[in-house]
Amino acid sequence: MSTMKNNFKDPDHLYSSWSFSKLMAFFFLLISISYLFYSLRFVSHSYECDQPPHIPTIIHQHISNIPPQEESPPQEEFPPFEETNLSHIVFGIGASAKLWKQRKEYIKMWWRPNEMRGVVWLEQKVKTEPGDENSLPRLRISSDTSKFKYKNPKGHRSAIRISRIVSETLRLGMKDVRWFVMGDDDTVFVTENLVKVLQKYDHNQFYYIGSSSESHLQNIYFSYNMAYGGGGFAISYPLAVALEKMQDRCIQRYPGLYGSDDRMQACMAELGVPLTKEKGFHQFDVYGNLFGLLAAHPVTPLVSLHHLDVVEPIFPNVSRVQALKRLSGPMKLDPAGLMQQSICYDKARTWTISVSWGYAVQIFRGIFSAREMEMPARTFLNWYKRADYTAYPFNTRPVSRHVCQKPFVYFLSEAMHDEGANQTSSKYIRVQQNPDCKWKMEDPTRIKLVVVHKKPDPHLWDKAPRRNCCRVRRTKKKGTLLIDVGKCREDEVVELSLSRTSIHNS
Repeated sequence: MSTMKNNFKDPDHLYSSWSFSKLMAFFFLLISISYLFYSLRFVSHSYECDQPPHIPTIIHQHISNIPPQEESPPQEEFPPFEETNLSHIVFGIGASAKLWKQRKEYIKMWWRPNEMRGVVWLEQKVKTEPGDENSLPRLRISSDTSKFKYKNPKGHRSAIRISRIVSETLRLGMKDVRWFVMGDDDTVFVTENLVKVLQKYDHNQFYYIGSSSESHLQNIYFSYNMAYGGGGFAISYPLAVALEKMQDRCIQRYPGLYGSDDRMQACMAELGVPLTKEKGFHQFDVYGNLFGLLAAHPVTPLVSLHHLDVVEPIFPNVSRVQALKRLSGPMKLDPAGLMQQSICYDKARTWTISVSWGYAVQIFRGIFSAREMEMPARTFLNWYKRADYTAYPFNTRPVSRHVCQKPFVYFLSEAMHDEGANQTSSKYIRVQQNPDCKWKMEDPTRIKLVVVHKKPDPHLWDKAPRRNCCRVRRTKKKGTLLIDVGKCREDEVVELSLSRTSIHNS
C-alpha cells in the first residue's frame, strides 16, 4: 500500500498548483494588454520617415508649462575676417647714432608716416632736422644693457641692445598687432610684397620668417637656421609675447655670440621655433655690383634690400639714394612684378633676351637656355672678397670674357601707367658701350631703347610661382625693341628649335 500511495499526488497539492497557474496567466495577460495600448498610442504620432523620434521631442510633449519657441534667437554676428594689411605690422629698426644722418635717407625711401607703425631704436639721442618727423618713424632710446655679459672679441655689445628691439617694441603696448618686422637702418623694404608674404601665414601661430645669407661661409659661421637681421625678419605676435618673457634670461646664456640676429636665433631654438625661409628677404652679404643677383631674381616677391652702403649703387652713374629713388617708380606701379625675370628669344635675329622688370633688360647674341639665364651672373664678390663660386649657397654662372658674348645691358630710365591700355610702360636705355664683335650676325648695338609693356597683376603671388613670359613685338620705330611681358599662355614654353640655331653653352 505504501508503494501505491507514493505514486499518486495529494488532492490538496493539485488544487494549489492549478490556482498558481491561473494567477500567472492573468498576470501575463495584463502585461500584454498594457503593452498593446502603449504601442498603439506611440504610433498614433506622425514623424517624418528620415527623422526618427528623439528624446527632446517626447519630453516637450509632456512639459506643457514651457511654451514652444516660434523663432530662433538672433545669431551673434562676427565681423568678417580681415586679411593682414600694413596696419597690422609694426617695424622695429635698429640704428646707430653715428650713422643716422646718412642712413635715415634709406628709411625715407620706403616709410609712409600715415600708414605705417614702427620705432627706430638708437643708443643715444640724435639731432633732428626739419621734416624728419613727417617722413620717419618715431625715435626712441634703447634701455640700458650693461647688466648683460658680452664676450665676443670681434663684435660689439650693441648687438645685445639690437637683439631686444622686438621685446622693447612689444612693451609699448600697441593695439591690433599681428607681426613685428625687424630691420636695420640701411634696409629698404618693399612693403606691399612684405604684406603679401605675411598673408600666407597664420599670425596666431608661432612664426619666425626671414632668409639666410648669400655667403655660404657666413651661414656656416652663424647658422643656416638664422634669419639675418639686415635682410629683415618677421615674428608673429604670440611668438613675440613668448620671446619677451624669456629673452633676457636667454641672452645671458649666450655671451659669446657675435651679433643680434644669432642671439635671436638662439632664443628661437630654445622656444623650438624653426626659421621659415622666404627668399625675398635679402641680406646681400656680398661686395661689388648687385646686377647679377637682381637681374636674375628668384621667382618670389622682392621684400628687402640690405647693405646698400657696402655695394655699388644699383643703377650706374648715380648715387645710392638716387638709384633707389629711380627704383621707387616701378615699385609703386607694380610691386609684385618688381625685379621679376622673364626670358624670351628674338628668333629673327637669334638673340636671347632677359627682362628684369623695373630694373634692366639684357640682350645676348646667340641662344642661351632658360636654365642658364636664371642663374645669377657673378658680377659680385663674396663677403670674404674672394672670386670663389663655391662660396655661395646657390648656383651662379661666370661672366663671359668673350667680347661677342657680353650682354648689352639697358637700365630703367622711366616707368609710367597707360590708363587707356591698362598697362605699364617702362623704358630702358643703354649706358655703357660694348666692345666690337666680328660675328656675322645682327648687332644689338643698333638698339638704343627697349620699351616693355606689362599689365600689373596684384594677384601674381596668390598663385603657384611661375616666371612671366616675354614676347618680342614688331615696331616701326628704328633703334627700338618692343617687348610684352605677362602671364604665360597655354603651352607657352621658353624654347627655340634646334633646327634653327644651336643653343649656346658657356
